[in-house]
Amino acid sequence: MALTIADEALENIQVSAENREKALQKAKQGYVMALLEIGEISSGRAAKIMGVSRLDLIKIMNKWGISIFDDSQELEELRQEVEQAELILNQQGF
Repeated sequence: MALTIADEALENIQVSAENREKALQKAKQGYVMALLEIGEISSGRAAKIMGVSRLDLIKIMNKWGISIFDDSQELEELRQEVEQAELILNQQGF
């Protein structure tokens, strides 16, 4: 499904193809960050949609002022996530 922004004021702006692409990428990032912030998508899905690594996504989230932690998580859920992250890091030799 394609996302369409219908706004007459925006339709009348003439920009180069390069600048249009830059603006569309920033709009996509903003849309994905908004969905992530309100909990509609996971950080993994956000990274996949944007075509970036999880580490790069964390940097982008920081720019947007979005916490990497889910405030609604219970302590046990957070502990399990930390354990899973430690396992992955250990497997990768960190």
